[in-house]
Amino acid sequence: TTITTSGVTETGSTTKTTILVPTPSTSTPRSTTIVTETSSHETTTTTTESPPTPPPASTVSTTTSGPTSPTSTASTTVPPPSVSTSTVPVTTSGTTPTESFTTTSATTSVVTTVTATTPKTVLPFSPSTSGPTATSTAVTTPGEEWWLCQCTKAVCVEDNTIKIEPVICKPPPKPTCSNGLSPVRVFDKDGCCWHWECDCYCTGWGDPHYNTFDGLYYSYQGNCTYVLVEEINKTVDNFGIYIDNYHCEAEDGVSCPRTLIVRHETQEVRISTVEMNTFHVEVTVNKQAVALPYKKFGLSVYESGINRVVEIPELKVNVTYNGLSFSIRMPYSRFGDNTHGQCGICNNNTADDCTLPNGENDCETMADYWQVVDPSKPQCSPGLSPTKTPNPTIKPICKGSDICKLLLGSVFEPCHGVVRPDKYYAACVFDSCVLPESDLECSSLQIYATTCADQGVCIDWRSHTNGVCSYKCPVNKEYRACGPIREITCKSSEQNATSAQQVEGCFCPKGTMLYDYGVDVCVKTCGEFYCSTWMHVCLSFFGEKFTLDCQDCICLEGGSGIVCQQHECAKQNKIHCDGEGFYEVHEVNSEDSCCPIVSCKCNTSLCSAKAPKCTLGFEVHSYIPSGQCCPVYECVPKRVCVHQNAEFLPDSPVFVDKCQNCFCTNEVNISTQLNIISCEHIPCNTYCEPGYERRQVKGECCGACVQTKCVVHTANTTDLILKPGEFRNDPYNNCTVYSCVKIHNQLISSTSEITCPAFNEESCKPGTITLLPNGCCKTCVPLDSPTPCSVRQRLDFITYKGCRSVERVVLTECEGTCGTFSLYSAEANSMEHSCTCCRESGTVVREVELKCATGESILHKYVYVQNCSCQDTECRSSQSSESRSTEENDKENTLNRIKRAISLTLK
Repeated sequence: TTITTSGVTETGSTTKTTILVPTPSTSTPRSTTIVTETSSHETTTTTTESPPTPPPASTVSTTTSGPTSPTSTASTTVPPPSVSTSTVPVTTSGTTPTESFTTTSATTSVVTTVTATTPKTVLPFSPSTSGPTATSTAVTTPGEEWWLCQCTKAVCVEDNTIKIEPVICKPPPKPTCSNGLSPVRVFDKDGCCWHWECDCYCTGWGDPHYNTFDGLYYSYQGNCTYVLVEEINKTVDNFGIYIDNYHCEAEDGVSCPRTLIVRHETQEVRISTVEMNTFHVEVTVNKQAVALPYKKFGLSVYESGINRVVEIPELKVNVTYNGLSFSIRMPYSRFGDNTHGQCGICNNNTADDCTLPNGENDCETMADYWQVVDPSKPQCSPGLSPTKTPNPTIKPICKGSDICKLLLGSVFEPCHGVVRPDKYYAACVFDSCVLPESDLECSSLQIYATTCADQGVCIDWRSHTNGVCSYKCPVNKEYRACGPIREITCKSSEQNATSAQQVEGCFCPKGTMLYDYGVDVCVKTCGEFYCSTWMHVCLSFFGEKFTLDCQDCICLEGGSGIVCQQHECAKQNKIHCDGEGFYEVHEVNSEDSCCPIVSCKCNTSLCSAKAPKCTLGFEVHSYIPSGQCCPVYECVPKRVCVHQNAEFLPDSPVFVDKCQNCFCTNEVNISTQLNIISCEHIPCNTYCEPGYERRQVKGECCGACVQTKCVVHTANTTDLILKPGEFRNDPYNNCTVYSCVKIHNQLISSTSEITCPAFNEESCKPGTITLLPNGCCKTCVPLDSPTPCSVRQRLDFITYKGCRSVERVVLTECEGTCGTFSLYSAEANSMEHSCTCCRESGTVVREVELKCATGESILHKYVYVQNCSCQDTECRSSQSSESRSTEENDKENTLNRIKRAISLTLK
């Protein structure tokens, strides 16, 4: 039998190998000749002797002397042709370049052709493309192909020729996942090529909100147990994921998740919330409490950060729950288009996620439809007609908590390009408005951060919530926002921690390591851990209980086999030492050494309240109310008077000022709670000399007598009191005038002597001798004097604006002579002038009718003089006032005031 193998190397050299294989029916020894021809005209011939009976397999090596690629060596096993069903494999080897599954070029592929000279080739493997391994013998026909190994397939060509060629993979286009997550690479069944798939990823959180497998967001407030995921066409025995919701806020009908249930074959895992709005959960398997990690019958449960994780490796199913939120991840290749429940159909299409079997499409109706039988909730039944559960109403003015704004801000900005935060923000606002005091909005930030971490973006966000969404770890652990999914332990290896994903939770401090997953102890050195509790061996049965080191322990399946918790003490009257100053005192209990007797004692040094500093007039008073430890302080009045930072007892004198006599009384001011100070003014002598008045003076209690008028001593020892600006004649001599003026706040009195001009009575008309207005000098009407000042009448027409009186009217006027003189004043050392003129001293207004040229008549008013008299007027001086000095002007002004005062006084 001849087998010829030809190929093309990476550099273009061609090789041809002829293989002579002995026929089984021949008993004589055969030689195998290998001839290799290359394009470089070099030939290598190898001859080997073969035994009479063919070996189980003959290996023929082909060597090419031309340049080849040194990257890898490809081997092909080809069976020799035979007329019987026995198997005689032949292996041909050559140095050829190989391609990875991402190679797109086929220019370097190696094609090996095997030609058999027998009429028909019988192969020891089936020409099937289902896998690279063949286990049966089959006869090939032209056109058939089958897998060999290392992503190589064989193709049967006509004329008994078999072509062996590598599989070439073309990179598939990257799809867009409707749930907003990144697609994942999935290898084809042949194990060589791959394609993109969108994993089925469903989440739920809050009160509660859902993201379906395909990324559709909705909220549903149900109070039953519901199907999250079940298969439409059952391919896995007893597989399903369920959620038990309850009304966590009865008034508003708000729901919260209580228990996540995972069923797989013979096991049912329940992760139950112990306390609302916390991460405290309990895990049971088939209604029995288990320790973590738990692994049995192809299902495992373990802790990962704040989450409890259920994994089914065979199905590649991953379910997490932490009491506030859950997530479900399943491969599309296994569950695509074959899921229903509240998580919807996994087909990368949100349009049918809320579609019921009857074709109705409504999320709330759909969510209500997937009820399951729950004996604890008889009102729930999967057969009932779905009814919409009313959503809690949100007040229009509610804008949500400021915590929600973190989702849209810079804290989560690194994740915005990977996962959109819109629906998580809407859920956060909803929760903060419906349950404003529960901090339930933190679950929206937590599930968004979890989704971001799943996509490779880890966010440290809790430190930005001002303690609202803080997470408290045990004393032996520290919180990390970006920790490993599985912690490295003394029992594990770092090689197992290959996942790049991160989760938040409580982890061993840096420099320490978790001893084991079932032993929650952090150690610096793995060999240092030893605890007598873990030395107890459960020899009886699962569920055995014992007490050790004041811990109640039980042997459970899973984990380390032993779970211990603090010893539970017998119930006693709980004593609350909550009051300030009280502290607990633990006394040894003779009946149970693990449970001391607790009592409360008072220590006032623990009190925070200190005695206050009271103001003057008050003192500190303290008392201890009944049932309390710490005293209560208050400031009470001392029943004293307070003046200028000093206290005065009742009836004691109080110095306020030298003008008052004051003392402290027993009367109390209601507003200040201080005693009242009573004062009396010191008696004062109020008499002042004439011309003086008593005025208040600073520093003087009774004031002082201050001069306010001029006191003038006359020649006959009589005192005259003159006000500023006042003039008065001497009572006994009218030719002496006294005056008082105030200049620059100083009172100045002056005395003026009037010197009369020469007077000759003989030159006077009889009976006309009189005194001048000054009351001192005489005057008369000279013999040749004109008519004295008097009223003169005349008749005349009145003309006004072209109108004229009809008749003559009596008009009056003043006419006559008045006295004028110039006297020397010795005091002023200047001439004194007195000027008078004849003027009206009494007038009335009269009316007269005037006729106008137009014929109209008007009334006109005019002045009628009744009396005339000589009146003072200004005497003009020929000397210019501008040339006088200031002192002369002041003197003149003073004299003018004196003259006017004298004139007014005489009149």
